[in-house]
Amino acid sequence: MPFIESIDHLTEYRRLVRAKRDPNQLQVLVCGGPGCLPLGSEELVAAFKAEMEAKGIDGKVILKTTGCHGLCSHGVRVLIRPQEIAYQKVQPEDVAEIVDLTLINGGLVERLLYQDPIDGKFCPHKADIPFYQTQNPLVLRKLDAIDPESLDDYLALGGYRTLRKILFQMTPERVIDQVEKSGLRGRGGGGFLTGRKWRLCRQVPGEVKFIICNGDEGDPGAFMDRAVMEGDPHAVIEGLIVGAYAIGALKGYIYVRHEYPLAVKRLTRAVEQARDFGFLGTNILRSKFSFDIKISQGAGAFVCGEETALIASIEGRIGEPMPRPPYPIQAGLFGLPTVINNVETLANIPEIINLGAEHFAALGTEKSKGTKVFSLVGAVNNTGLLEVPMGTSLRHIVYDLGGGIPGNHEFKAVQTGGPSGGCIPKQFLDLPVDYDSLQQVGSIMGSGGMIVMDTKSCMVDVARYFISFLMQESCGKCTPCREGLKQLHAILTDITSGRGEEKHLAMMEDLCRTMASASLCGLGQSAANPVLSTLKYFREEYTKHIVDKKCPALVCRQLLTYTIDPNECTSCLACVRECPVGAISGPKKEPQVINQDLCIKCGLCHDVCQFDAVKVE
Repeated sequence: MPFIESIDHLTEYRRLVRAKRDPNQLQVLVCGGPGCLPLGSEELVAAFKAEMEAKGIDGKVILKTTGCHGLCSHGVRVLIRPQEIAYQKVQPEDVAEIVDLTLINGGLVERLLYQDPIDGKFCPHKADIPFYQTQNPLVLRKLDAIDPESLDDYLALGGYRTLRKILFQMTPERVIDQVEKSGLRGRGGGGFLTGRKWRLCRQVPGEVKFIICNGDEGDPGAFMDRAVMEGDPHAVIEGLIVGAYAIGALKGYIYVRHEYPLAVKRLTRAVEQARDFGFLGTNILRSKFSFDIKISQGAGAFVCGEETALIASIEGRIGEPMPRPPYPIQAGLFGLPTVINNVETLANIPEIINLGAEHFAALGTEKSKGTKVFSLVGAVNNTGLLEVPMGTSLRHIVYDLGGGIPGNHEFKAVQTGGPSGGCIPKQFLDLPVDYDSLQQVGSIMGSGGMIVMDTKSCMVDVARYFISFLMQESCGKCTPCREGLKQLHAILTDITSGRGEEKHLAMMEDLCRTMASASLCGLGQSAANPVLSTLKYFREEYTKHIVDKKCPALVCRQLLTYTIDPNECTSCLACVRECPVGAISGPKKEPQVINQDLCIKCGLCHDVCQFDAVKVE
């Protein structure tokens, strides 16, 4: 591994790396992203390796494990280049057929191709699949192309070109100018202008400053930052170096939650590679700029996604938020000026410097520039990772990219912004997804999680779930958040259990207002969003639970009533055998009856009935 001593040396090494690569050589790229890895990516790579060796083509075909390919619901995904053939749901037993039919004979394994659910057509190539057709990947563009543990792969696709450019062609002020002109807003949830944050920190007096990458992604259903850290770690490092150069920092930290061991492993290796190559350390590329990075692991506390709590954790203290001001850019890590950006924000920086601020600013909306990475999960056919321009409508994301709702069920809501986000109903399906539009309907952008819900979801129970999560993750430091979440959870539990009263609705609204205005940090201030948004848009569901003691979505078990239709009952007695409390009885060979006083609403009778005789309402 060479130590790159100068920009000329870097240019020559990049040329040698590219010269060794034939763009027409066959490549088998196996997705090793968060969705595919648990499905057997490693076993699949081993199967490909063994089969190619057996057929004598292992020296002719490049085999790689890459980052996320995006379409997680169809994993494990395999991409064959340069033909761009996209296979889905590949298992080790499929490998021999792919090697014989595709790699050796140039044909297609049709059964492994994506099939359009609307017209039934098979999509042989990645570009044919609707999920990819209107995406505009900047942050995600290299994830399905490179081995995350290969610095040569990153260099071959232009990696560390930004480093050369800023060190020898740009002043720190000019770097900040470009980031400001791009209009990039922080992708971690707050949406503060990145260039402005950098400029304010640079203007703070002091020779020692820090820059931190916040990789503490903790939202349920969100894996955007994880996928980038695992799939393109050098992009995060390069963005961090650019930020350090801009503000005048000598040291940086990447804060990653302990639950992301693969991200920790790959970031650690990438930092070591960058240091060994000379991209980190003293007088980088013989410039006057010195900078190094340390990986810091969090213990999984959701509150450590908040800046001041994250700083406390790195310092070895309990991860609790601190009152602001002073802000981290004034007095952050160890009391010194500190900039904190999240993973996606920093991964955008090399692209902005290389392509130009104007290119980035031309995407998106007037106040929300560029693209945004989203994790799309829940009641949608195509779950996965996607990147679209800011301002793309919810309808386009859910139906065109997401493929609509499974089983032809009806869309009900989408929750954006993590557990502190709001639930957006179907009347806003054409809403453009940007910072301001989401806030106007009672939600937030957050880090980019999207959870789609259909009519089988109970919105009262959804609110209870997110409040339960936030209650458990609250640091407990301030009373409005600590006690407010406990009380909201208690009320919502009463409502979903049949003990709700109409006065509870007004009580929750008062609690929410108090939490939003009096909580210490962003977690408590935004924690009321799930309740406020569901009260606003799904109030009739709350009324049904409270007044009628019914759950329209048939989710809240304590509000369900199980009965047996005598016209459908065959007296097979399956329900009688399964009932744990003996609530079902009746004469043999006659319809059975459920004793409502004994029934504990467990639903086992409904689950085991093969004749649709057990009804629930």
